[in-house]
Amino acid sequence: YISRSEEKDSSSSRPSCLGYPLSIFFIIINEFCERFSYYGMRAVLVLYFKYFLQWDDNLSTAIYHTFVALCYLTPILGALVADSWLGKFKTIVSLSIVYTIGQAIMSVSSINDLTDHNRDGFPDNVSVHIALSMIGLILIALGTGGIKPCVSAFGGDQFEDHQEKQRTRFFSIFYLSINAGSLLSTIITPILRAQECGIHSKQRCYPLAFGVPAALMAVALAFINICNAIKQNSVSPQFAIKNRFRHRSKEFPKREHWLDWASEKYDKRLIAQTKMVLKVLFLYIPLPMFWALFDQQGSRWTLQATTMDGNFTVNPILIIIMVPVVDALVYPLIKKCKINFTPLRKITVGMFLASLAFVAAALVQVQIDKTLPVFPAAGQSQIKIINLGTNDATVQFEPKLQSVDVMSMKSTGYMTFETSQLQSLNIASGNKTINAVVKLPGGSRHTLGVKNTATGIDIKWVSLLTFPRYILMFINNLPDAVNVTMGGTSFGTLMPLSASNYNLFPGGRKDKIVAVRNSIPCSVTSKAFGFGSAYTIVINRCVGDTLNVTYSEDIPPNTVHMAWQIPQYFILTCAEVVFSVTGLEFSYSQAPSNMKAVLQAGWLLTVAVGNIIVLIVAGASKLSEQWAEYVLFAALLLAVCIIFAVMAYFYTYTDVNEIEAQLDEEEKKQGKKDQDDYEKQSEAVSQM
Repeated sequence: YISRSEEKDSSSSRPSCLGYPLSIFFIIINEFCERFSYYGMRAVLVLYFKYFLQWDDNLSTAIYHTFVALCYLTPILGALVADSWLGKFKTIVSLSIVYTIGQAIMSVSSINDLTDHNRDGFPDNVSVHIALSMIGLILIALGTGGIKPCVSAFGGDQFEDHQEKQRTRFFSIFYLSINAGSLLSTIITPILRAQECGIHSKQRCYPLAFGVPAALMAVALAFINICNAIKQNSVSPQFAIKNRFRHRSKEFPKREHWLDWASEKYDKRLIAQTKMVLKVLFLYIPLPMFWALFDQQGSRWTLQATTMDGNFTVNPILIIIMVPVVDALVYPLIKKCKINFTPLRKITVGMFLASLAFVAAALVQVQIDKTLPVFPAAGQSQIKIINLGTNDATVQFEPKLQSVDVMSMKSTGYMTFETSQLQSLNIASGNKTINAVVKLPGGSRHTLGVKNTATGIDIKWVSLLTFPRYILMFINNLPDAVNVTMGGTSFGTLMPLSASNYNLFPGGRKDKIVAVRNSIPCSVTSKAFGFGSAYTIVINRCVGDTLNVTYSEDIPPNTVHMAWQIPQYFILTCAEVVFSVTGLEFSYSQAPSNMKAVLQAGWLLTVAVGNIIVLIVAGASKLSEQWAEYVLFAALLLAVCIIFAVMAYFYTYTDVNEIEAQLDEEEKKQGKKDQDDYEKQSEAVSQM
């Protein structure tokens, strides 16, 4: 396949299809596979951090954005390698291999049985999994970031100067392929994760969820092998600065641009091309703020969704719809209204819409916060009583803090006490009483099982020190030991009046509960647990082969439906279409022919800086309410949007082809002049 740096008069022999270079279709397929790999892995990454590595929300968010930032910092490295050393083709192939290895390591790192030597369903050495995960993520960041500026720029290189319309449409199709890969991966990968796999114990199948993206990356590697490399050069700004500093005396005349001070080392063409690149890069300075908001779809908005009811994917679907709608309907309509909707104006509108999307997210968060349970503060304890006996019970919290009556086989809600004040409990049931001293850690929830037996009142404490959702615990209220499983997850053998550990479970579905007592199984189909809920299930008796259980709700299910996120996703998708698609095409159109990858890398660098901004703002703001953080980001982007609008107003668009044609003409004239001078000198020498 032929690049722009090769002979332009060979375009007539270039393979084509539907008026486009044939290589374009292979590049689009490659991009689809690569984006499926990246977004598929990213779709479950925060959940992998939270539920497999057992990190909290803040650490999961911080590592997620650090990874994304690294993915968009490495394009600079990829562009430099491509432009100055290997060329685009070798750079893409080399880093794609690194990328595929990284995805494979991520898949291996998520294999629970790798360190589960005691076969209890949990890794015995989490640090091994963390180390492998970090190595995998670093390799993925190096690979995906390194090839980003090369693929899109290489696609643009396939077009001739007279194919500007096709090239513009290519960037829309290119972006469409990105979101097609994203759409399928964000649907398929969570389904793969939801499968249960493992050798000794069945767990959420992260190895499959990460393994399929690794396979798709190998497919992408195969497709990109049809492309050719291009070698490019650039001016060193440091030389210009140093040279200007050496000639700062008034005896040296001023030059039109500070890069002109590099003319002693570099030719006029290279200096002019570098000016064009720096002009655009300066305009990119405000853009990272957009990505600071946009990439929170994968962190804060995902975590917001875990506190809601439902399960669906929105953004990629909207992108698939909105890209052709905006390209074929909205832009032509705006043009008919005689509105000059320039690329920079489109980018400005995209920034404003993203700010509006976060206002919508804040409004949704306010409604969510009204439904969330109140957990204990550091100096508080919350206690729930479950009466496991056949008699009613009365519990008095001493010293005379509160008294509560609990009917047989019923439970109370959580009651909050100051940990330092609660000293003991007086429990009365039937004609029996018991006094129990209480020493509980602060900032935690506790369930107290109470049972009136023939020998007295038995009690059982179960503490919940953290508050994850989608969890279950079993209490054995039978006189014999039972082995409990639910939906393939083992809760172990429970002695009489003992409790299992809390285990994660998927919400929104029913599972079969099996309790094996004296080698005789009893079973029952559970009720459908709401999204975000947590339950304690009491095993009461086994009649025939039917198990009798009661449910005690520890955390209520989410009540705000995920459909309320649709407006914020719709607005952000519209912002993405007018901002990102335009930015890719603008970066290409304003870049000289030998610096396309550099400017694409500059565009991608804004994404990296945006994710770093998330880490800084989220860490420095110290806002306790999530809705307030959303409003803060919206306000920051709105302010940056105004600044960018002013910068865009004074920006002068560059006709790269015209400038390079002028340079060609000047070089041609200079070459002719040099030839004439040489001939005159040769004639003068021959006459001597």
